Amino acid sequence: MSLLGNIMSTIFGGSAHAATVSADPAAAGSAAAAGAKPTGTVDVAAVMAELAKKNPEQLDWKRSIVDLMKLVGIESSLKNRKELAKELGFTGDTADTATMNMWLHKQVLAKIAANGGSVPKDLLD
Repeated sequence: MSLLGNIMSTIFGGSAHAATVSADPAAAGSAAAAGAKPTGTVDVAAVMAELAKKNPEQLDWKRSIVDLMKLVGIESSLKNRKELAKELGFTGDTADTATMNMWLHKQVLAKIAANGGSVPKDLLD
C-alpha cells in the first residue's frame, strides 16, 4: 500500500473507503464513479485527537507532516517523505525539505478532505 494509502487507512479506520484513495484525482474519481464513493465523512480532528491521547509525544499534526506521519504510525524519515512527495507529484527540489514538507502537509490534508475527511477549514487554506 502507498504511504498516502497507509495514512488514509489509519484515519478512516482501515475501511473499504480508504481503498478508493488515490494520489491521482482522475483515478479516485473513477473509483467513486464505479460505486466506491464514501458514505458520510470522518471527523479528522477527532480521529487525530484520539491518536494523540495514545501517543506519549506532543505532536503538532496540524502544522507538521512529520508529526502527522508519526501520529498515524508511519516512519517520518526523509526517505519516506521523499517517497510520499514522489507519490503525490511534487515537482520541487526534495533537498529543500522545508518547502517539500509544507507542500506535503497541504497535499495530504487536501487528499484526506477530498476522500471524505472533515478537515478543519483553516488547515486547508
